[in-house]
Amino acid sequence: MRIALLHTAESNVVGFEQAGRTLGLSEGTLVHEVRADLLLAAREAGGLTASIAKDTALALRALTSHADVVVLTCSTLGPSIDEVGAKSVPILRVDAALAEHAVRGGGLVVALCALDTTVEPTTRLFAQTAAKIGAQVDVRLIPDIWDLLLAGNHAAYYDAIAKAADAAYDKGASVVALAQASMSPAADLVMRGPRPLDSPSSGLAAAIAIARAAV
Repeated sequence: MRIALLHTAESNVVGFEQAGRTLGLSEGTLVHEVRADLLLAAREAGGLTASIAKDTALALRALTSHADVVVLTCSTLGPSIDEVGAKSVPILRVDAALAEHAVRGGGLVVALCALDTTVEPTTRLFAQTAAKIGAQVDVRLIPDIWDLLLAGNHAAYYDAIAKAADAAYDKGASVVALAQASMSPAADLVMRGPRPLDSPSSGLAAAIAIARAAV
C-alpha cells in the first residue's frame, strides 16, 4: 500500500507520519509532497481561485502515478479536487474524512480553524456532511493565531487552540474537530472534553480503508 499526500506545509509531514505509526502503517507507506506555494498564493488572493485550483489538481494527478490513494491535506485547497476530473486512483480530501468522522454521532460539532482562508470551504463541507444525518455544526475561526505558527511559536499556537476547544466543550459541544493538520498536536492539551478529532488521524484512516477496499 502506498498513500501519497499533498501538503502545503513541511511541518505537516511529521504529524501525518505520527498518525501513520499510530494506525500501524509501515515505514515508507506514506509519500509526501509539499507545495507551500499553493497555500501562499491562496492567502495572497484571499482564497482559492480557479487558477490555484487547477495547479493543485495538476499536482494531485501527478501523485496518482505512484500511489494507491492520494490525500490532499490542505483544507483551503480542498475544493480543488473537483478540478481533477477522471482519475486512475482515488483522491481524498482530508477535511472531508474529518467531517464524516465528526458528524457521525450527531449533536453539536464545533470545527475550529486557524486560518481565515479555511473558514469558507470548511463551513461548506461540514454543513453538507452534517445535513446527511441532521447534526448541528458551528465552524469557528480562532483569531490571530496563524502568525504564531509562521513565527515558529508552536507552544502559543497549540495553547490557543486548546483553550478554544475547551471553551467549545464548556458551551455544549459534543465533538470538537481541528480543521487543519497543523492544529493536531493541540488535541493532547484539551482538558474539558473528549480528545478533539484531527485531520491526520481521520484522513489516514479513511485512506487506508479505501486502499484496502480496492484490493
